[in-house]
Amino acid sequence: MTAAATTWTPVCRYVDLEPERGVAALVDGAQVALFRLHDGTLAAVDHRDPFSGANVLARGLVGTRGDAATVASPMYKQVFDLRTGVCLDDPSVAVRVHAVRVDDAGTVLVAVAG
Repeated sequence: MTAAATTWTPVCRYVDLEPERGVAALVDGAQVALFRLHDGTLAAVDHRDPFSGANVLARGLVGTRGDAATVASPMYKQVFDLRTGVCLDDPSVAVRVHAVRVDDAGTVLVAVAG
């Protein structure tokens, strides 16, 4: 995604996100799971669990494996790396990772991956 093609969509205020919890948002027609991690950083991936087909990843368990921030699907418990989107239990499966940032006013902005 080039800088010129990036569309940043406001989603919520940073202070409204609870650490280690996810929220779901509809961003440019895509269902996105947005997470505030324990260190204050943000991550955004597809909300759809590729194994079950259900939009549930925002309700998953946030954790770590090694140095990777992860989310475990609440359906079948597959774990996804929030940096890469790759399923750590089946590396042939992945979810899209979306760019996320906070502007000077404290608004969380998400750019859906192409």
